[in-house]
Amino acid sequence: MITSLKRYVDTHPRVVDVTVIVQVFSLTLLGSATSLQEPSGDHIPWWPGVVLGAVGSAALWWRKSHPRTVVAVTAVTVNTSSAVGYLMTPLLLAPLMLALYALAMYTNRRTGRIALLAVVVLLVGTALVGDQYDHPWPLKTIGPVFWALTPLAWGTATRLRHAYVEAVQARAEHAERTREEEARHRVAEERVRIARELHDVVAHHMALANALAGTAAHLARTHPDQVPRMLDDLAGTTSSALRELKSTVGLLRQSDDPDAPLEPAPGLDRLAELTTAFAAAGLTVTVTADGDEQPLSPGVDVTAYRIVQEALTNVAKHATAKTARVHLVHSPDWLKITVSDDGDASAPAVPGASGGFGLMGMRERAQSVGGRLQAGHRPDGGFTVTTELPIRA
Repeated sequence: MITSLKRYVDTHPRVVDVTVIVQVFSLTLLGSATSLQEPSGDHIPWWPGVVLGAVGSAALWWRKSHPRTVVAVTAVTVNTSSAVGYLMTPLLLAPLMLALYALAMYTNRRTGRIALLAVVVLLVGTALVGDQYDHPWPLKTIGPVFWALTPLAWGTATRLRHAYVEAVQARAEHAERTREEEARHRVAEERVRIARELHDVVAHHMALANALAGTAAHLARTHPDQVPRMLDDLAGTTSSALRELKSTVGLLRQSDDPDAPLEPAPGLDRLAELTTAFAAAGLTVTVTADGDEQPLSPGVDVTAYRIVQEALTNVAKHATAKTARVHLVHSPDWLKITVSDDGDASAPAVPGASGGFGLMGMRERAQSVGGRLQAGHRPDGGFTVTTELPIRA
């Protein structure tokens, strides 16, 4: 019921205003009627109360759009009623009280204080100076102050409560919007990461499989006895590709999926396996290291492995080189990795930093853990990829 009433008030504001004005006017008539005959036997004219009550009540129509003006008008009408001789009761003060409440609701605290001071001085001064019927002094002093202060304090409290509710709602909406944006951002990052993983896995293993297949086709014509070994290497490469693809695509499974892969992400401890796979494809890879080896965080470890894997895959796919070198430099805070090949200086080796997705993916991987990557042609031929990764992401 309360919700329906509030909805009706929100959708029919003018009907509510008319109802309020009629009720306030009725209160002023009742307040005037109580002062028509004083205890001394003097009679007060009835028509000033009706006229002043009607003017003050009608002014309330603009209490929301012009609250200061409405306070001034109602204060003048109430003060005139006091000068005529009507007793300042809450009934007669109803238009002014409602105007002060609206002033506190739709203006600031400073305006309310100024209006309160002006109204109190006006009403109390007129009641003390112009009282012809010797009304009790508390009704002429304490009464007007109390009845003017009450709606002003109530309106201020209501305004502050509404402001607080609006602020809470705004913060909740902002938090919800930020949460949704953060979720979308994380989903986009996860998609890029999975796409990068798929690119690295597919590019690496397809390049090796292509090289092994080409070598097997060549050996089938020249050394048929070596073809079975080459086909075994090809089968091992494709099997490894399938395992890594299953592991990568498994990232899209639900956490409670029993078929989710349990194989850990690759790291630098699998460099020997990686170089052996490239050796089977005809690329000899030499791994050297300087400094004391430091334990890497999981994210940095898999990033380092993927960068080496992608760099060697680029050499196998694009370069005319037969050998490549992987040099690791360990320091307390950083790991520096250099992958270079001995390709022909007269022919372009690996695509430059702006070509293809391989170098772009390596650079994104390095930046994702707080590292940096550089790639370019060597003056004496070949290509070099250098990355520096923090020990902790």
